[in-house]
Amino acid sequence: MTTEIIITVCSLLILAYLFDVSSAKTKIPPVILLLLVGWAFSQGIHFFGIEIPDMTPILPIFGTIGLILIVLEGSLELEFHVSKIGFIAKSLIIAFVPILVFSFGLAYTFEYFGNVPLKIGLANAIPLAVISSSIAIPSAQNLIHSQREFITYESSLSDIFGVIFFNFVTLNDSIGAHTFNNFVVEMLIILVVSFVATLVLAFLLSRIKHPVKFMPIILMIIMIYTVAKIFHLPGLVFILLFGLFLGNLDELKSFKFIEKFRPDILNLEVVKFKELTTEVVFLVRAIFFLLFGYLIETEELLNPNTVVWALSITAGIFVLRFVLLKVFRMKLNPLLYIAPRGLITILLFLSIPENQVIDLVDKSLIIQVIIFSALIMMFGLMINKKEPEQSEVLPDNNIQEVADH
Repeated sequence: MTTEIIITVCSLLILAYLFDVSSAKTKIPPVILLLLVGWAFSQGIHFFGIEIPDMTPILPIFGTIGLILIVLEGSLELEFHVSKIGFIAKSLIIAFVPILVFSFGLAYTFEYFGNVPLKIGLANAIPLAVISSSIAIPSAQNLIHSQREFITYESSLSDIFGVIFFNFVTLNDSIGAHTFNNFVVEMLIILVVSFVATLVLAFLLSRIKHPVKFMPIILMIIMIYTVAKIFHLPGLVFILLFGLFLGNLDELKSFKFIEKFRPDILNLEVVKFKELTTEVVFLVRAIFFLLFGYLIETEELLNPNTVVWALSITAGIFVLRFVLLKVFRMKLNPLLYIAPRGLITILLFLSIPENQVIDLVDKSLIIQVIIFSALIMMFGLMINKKEPEQSEVLPDNNIQEVADH
């Protein structure tokens, strides 16, 4: 039995790798194929009557680890300097505004049709308002540099804002001045923790001589995030700041304290660290979506009672995105289509407290919105023609106007 399990797991992960490699040509998001393979595998298991323990409890574990590593991977790729302030601000607004507008709009809809309090409606709406960086970032790999950078900033910030907003709504019984004061204190605490932890981890990364050095760093990152979560602190802020620090050492060389980190040596270690992070992200993401596909029941996938809701929500996502991109004069094709829901949506959905769950938002609705948004992204990328690479080389003073033409 052990041999069969090893062969099966290795075969599924190799298949996931082939999906990842071929997506550049087929334009099919690997997540759709992974969900289908996981679902087909579960049908085969049931058909042959093979008994497998319930895998549901481990799904949030892989989801949380995947979220941490995906945000870390994205932040390591981001370039941050003064000339990009306008571009970053634009990405931040386009990530933040839709979460607020869409969450409140959908929450009012849930309040009207489901007869639930607005706060509970918000708890159920937020998971559907967040762009999944686990799908968006890999899907943008074949776009020009400026578009890839925008998608990385937007989706990573969307994850962070979404988690912070979700925790703010679900963990507070009532929302008032006292709640906002606590939130400000929590943000200040996580910024201090992030500053100290980033310096310590970067110092260790530059000083450890043992052949095994990157996995302990990753494990400490995951542990810091988890401890922060226990105290209801926005741990993803730490992940983002840590990645930005390591990925932009050259921009910080003017500060004398950076010399303590041996920047020349640290830069070489960061390159290796990025490579390992990319490998681990692929593995965790593949396992998560295969496992989620395996746990999908056929009646949930084809539930006619939620199709209208799923289509309406998906339409709302892209209409709002269209309006916002137009307001900021961003290029619609292909940015309009890259707003998938995925890992973060599932993770937040599974985190809704039992006393705040509503009938309108169930697993069927989540699955269908994820698939519909991924299909729209797939067709959008298929019709997109990549611009010449020279189009992404812009003067520094025009970087904030990237993708405007």
